[in-house]
Amino acid sequence: MPSAVILAGGLGTRLRSVVSDLPKPMAPINGRPFLEHQLDYWIAQGINGFVLSVGYRHEAITGHFGPQYKGVEIEYAVEEQPLGTGGGFLLAAEKACRCGPFLLLNGDTYFEADWNVLNAYALAHDADWCFSLFRTREKGRYMGIELSPQGRIVSLKSGVEQGPRLANGGVYWVHPRALRGTRVSGEKASLEDNIFPDALAAGQRLFGLEFTKTFIDIGVPDDYHQAATLLAG
Repeated sequence: MPSAVILAGGLGTRLRSVVSDLPKPMAPINGRPFLEHQLDYWIAQGINGFVLSVGYRHEAITGHFGPQYKGVEIEYAVEEQPLGTGGGFLLAAEKACRCGPFLLLNGDTYFEADWNVLNAYALAHDADWCFSLFRTREKGRYMGIELSPQGRIVSLKSGVEQGPRLANGGVYWVHPRALRGTRVSGEKASLEDNIFPDALAAGQRLFGLEFTKTFIDIGVPDDYHQAATLLAG
């Protein structure tokens, strides 16, 4: 069964007005940290281990979850200084099981992508990366994705301004070979501005698959407040 890396080290500055002094993934939703809702979903999908990339106020996360959650092992990769999403991922990936494909998840998004469907699609296309995608009309917030008729990613547009489009949902299937020749662990980097464009330019096989179930991003106050309705219990 697969393991998952979760990026949980962000500062969460846009949420400070409603959730002060907590890492963003620990923001309470219906009396429980957002990260618990995320872990529950992926454990139900069959994930058997997590590596959490943590930084800002990481004690709030490590102290709450400890070495396991609901019988599933949790390891931590602690950023001594902010490394960005790409740097945090590479640091955590050193601890992830590379015996097969694994998941990479954003710690501030909840996306009901089906692991079995995503895994089967990625393997059928011999992917290095497979992005879980959703449709949005919101301008300027999510990375827009352009696909070939075969589902291969041909363009990544960070901060796009166009209207309805397929967008990056923050759930990635990763083949271990995708990490060969990437940037050195410990260097600051961005997934969307460095790691993914570098992989595309290097000829890695990036694919995307649309999912239509619940997508939640708690990165801004309005969406954070809506999460309580979407994540009942």
